[in-house]
Amino acid sequence: MHYPNFKPALLAALISLSFNAQAESSSASLEQKLDQLQKEMESLKKQLAEEKATRNQQVAAVQSAVQTTQAEASATTIGGYGEAVYNNYRDGSVKDQADLKRFVLFFGHRFNDKLRFYSEMEVEHALVESGQGELAMEQAYLEYTLNPAVNLRAGLMLMPLGFLNEVHEPPTFYGVERNEVESRIIPATWREMGVGLQGQLADGLEYNAGIASSLDASKFENAGSGIRGMRSEGFKAAANDLALFAGLNYRQPGWLVGTGIFSGNTAQNGVGATPSSALQGKGAHLTLWDVHGKLSLGDLDLQALYARGSLGDTLAINQAAGLAPGSNKAAPQSLWGWYGQAAYAIWKKDEMRLSPFVRYERYNTQAKVDSAYTQDPLNDETVVTAGVNFNVSRDVVLKADWQNYKQDNRKDRFNLGVGYMF
Repeated sequence: MHYPNFKPALLAALISLSFNAQAESSSASLEQKLDQLQKEMESLKKQLAEEKATRNQQVAAVQSAVQTTQAEASATTIGGYGEAVYNNYRDGSVKDQADLKRFVLFFGHRFNDKLRFYSEMEVEHALVESGQGELAMEQAYLEYTLNPAVNLRAGLMLMPLGFLNEVHEPPTFYGVERNEVESRIIPATWREMGVGLQGQLADGLEYNAGIASSLDASKFENAGSGIRGMRSEGFKAAANDLALFAGLNYRQPGWLVGTGIFSGNTAQNGVGATPSSALQGKGAHLTLWDVHGKLSLGDLDLQALYARGSLGDTLAINQAAGLAPGSNKAAPQSLWGWYGQAAYAIWKKDEMRLSPFVRYERYNTQAKVDSAYTQDPLNDETVVTAGVNFNVSRDVVLKADWQNYKQDNRKDRFNLGVGYMF
């Protein structure tokens, strides 16, 4: 019998089974390795994501801290101004003097985009001792923006009359001493407790108006300085009588025109700083107003101002002050003053500027008095001031000038001064 030869076929089958087994084994091993590798990659990705998130949190924390620090730093503002003067009088019987006239610090704070605080604290004549010198708040008020054109203000505020009352830093005006009209007719620096609105009616047209504490007629003391002594300056100000104030200024490049008014009773029903029965039931109404303008033509600066006031019940005011009939120290029923000023920059380099100027002033702090009293001719005065401002920078100025008084020659003097602001 003949049997087929199965050996080659069997051998081929065995080899095939062996390869299939090895292939299946290799495939299973590869799948395990791929699964392990995928798990390791996912773990690595998760670790990298966590590290990135941690770094992002750290960077955000640092940026937030920096932004908070910058915001806090910019929210609070510190500034100030000051001036020192030397007065040399032509009359040898008058004391020459050197004086640290003012040292003022400004503090402001922005609570948020709408609410702000402004303040100025002033030391006059270097110290306060034995009734000499003065430490006083010049401003201290809050301002809240109701809309882009309206800001609400409340606190101790400057009255919006003239130039100097609101802007009086030494580098901003000509001459060592502040001009007489804005010191005696408009009693700069004049501040009152009150509430008001400030803003812009149109491009360049600014308003400032409100209600405030009025002057105190019981404090009248010196006809030569007009109504200046009647200011309360926020110190326990008598508020039986209040007043209205308003200012309007139109500004365009190179020029400005404006006006201001203050109106209210001042008798305080006789219960002012110095109580007096003479003022009880009286009004002693004061109305004070001004018009002013400024023009810059290249290196030429021109400035002018006119102010006038009227005061009622002056007989009662004089009686409250203990002034006997016939006295020439009486309170004014009317007072007025004006000045014109011209300055020209003859030399400039970078921020430095040399500007000679001349100012002519006329004022009368007793233009009219009660018929039972007389006027002091020294209060009807003409003053000519000529000098030079040398701005070392926009914020630092050296000054020198000569002043001539027509009526009271004892005031004729040569002045030197230095001023700054920051």
